[in-house]
Amino acid sequence: MKIWVDADACPVVIKEILFRAAERTQTETILVANHAMRIPPSKYISRLQVSSGFDVADDEIVKRIAKGDLVITGDIPLASEVIDNGGQALNPRGELYTTENIRSILNVRDFMDTMRSSGVEMSGGPPPLSQADRQNFANNLDRILAQNKAG
Repeated sequence: MKIWVDADACPVVIKEILFRAAERTQTETILVANHAMRIPPSKYISRLQVSSGFDVADDEIVKRIAKGDLVITGDIPLASEVIDNGGQALNPRGELYTTENIRSILNVRDFMDTMRSSGVEMSGGPPPLSQADRQNFANNLDRILAQNKAG
């Protein structure tokens, strides 16, 4: 299993959790972004810079993942494609997207987009990442990595 990170919008604190997990579990982790970024020196951590453009990083991740790979993303359409291709998707708040929940999450996202585009005033986006979110992410990441090592 490899970990693919939709790195353009991934919070720094989540990247740091991923870097520690990659080293601890010796899991190849690839950060995909359309801009240069610093990563720690490691044989388990690499970056893939893609050109700028709408969904370029997402498309590259979908093209490269293998069945069972884990993708870290808050992008719901990307998570849906990952699941359709046999991968796993975890968002930075620690919510695991599954075949059971991805369709309803996608429907809510599409509904909210429709409301915003029709002029309905919506809140200013998700709240900042909390300590509980970070812990939830770390716990679910550890569980997935442990299952992968056991399986």
